[in-house]
Amino acid sequence: MQYDPIKKSLGTIFNKTPFLRVLFYKLLDLLLLRAWHVKKEIRQWARNIRQTGTLTDNAAGSTHQTVDQPFRTTTRYILDAGSGFGQYSYFLSGLSPFWFVDAVDVKDEQIADCSAFFARIKRKNVNFDIADLTQFSMPDKFDLILSVDVMEHIADDEAVFRNFYDSLTQQGMLLISTPSDQGGSDVHDHDEGESFIDEHVRDGYNILDIQEKLKRAGFLKTEARFTYGIPGKIAWRISMKYPILLLNKTKLFFLILPFYYLFSYPVAFFCNWLDTRMHHQTGTGLIVKAWK
Repeated sequence: MQYDPIKKSLGTIFNKTPFLRVLFYKLLDLLLLRAWHVKKEIRQWARNIRQTGTLTDNAAGSTHQTVDQPFRTTTRYILDAGSGFGQYSYFLSGLSPFWFVDAVDVKDEQIADCSAFFARIKRKNVNFDIADLTQFSMPDKFDLILSVDVMEHIADDEAVFRNFYDSLTQQGMLLISTPSDQGGSDVHDHDEGESFIDEHVRDGYNILDIQEKLKRAGFLKTEARFTYGIPGKIAWRISMKYPILLLNKTKLFFLILPFYYLFSYPVAFFCNWLDTRMHHQTGTGLIVKAWK
């Protein structure tokens, strides 16, 4: 199933005005369960800074001293590694004007599109640039590196993990959202065991294997949990899989899409909410964190 043509069609519709672009971001936040989990982790990271004046290593239970300044006027440097539409860069840069986001992506059209939009809304604490993550490194710069649904697209993932390690400060945290090998990309529901999303080079990560790869890259502490448990899988099918399948068959489905969501989204919303509040023994997604 080709995902990029759907994204391009949506971009054409929602890029007409800044209002529509922001509305698009809001819709993605509502529809995509991964956004619920990622933002939950970012808010927890931010609360640790706000409450203690330190960056907290949740995996080890230790803290690293930082300059004791007011939360929203403390400078932080963040890497949005594989920025895509720019929705996470928009969210992070909106938390504080003193949080500076470097947003990189391998696709030049995505970078040009995001650069134009952020210039139109005068969001000056974000910089977009084209970069290959297997070659991108800015030693000891970033307090937070965010990688959302990126690693499953990159064959040489260990090179990227080494670059992430080099680019983090000693107090920094890496946050990854990616499919798991427990049916990531809906591979177990697809004929002949192929990924539902054709652009993926791997169907998902084993929860232990990805942590081992991060440790080989240099990270001392890792923490991982499953997302997209039973409620999340229901929400994924309702809010994403079935609409994408229908849109791939005919673009006319765009006309009835609002009515589809009017009836289906309340169920998906409840399932998303439930998924973020449950501990899952298994799931088709992973949230992975790592510290030096």
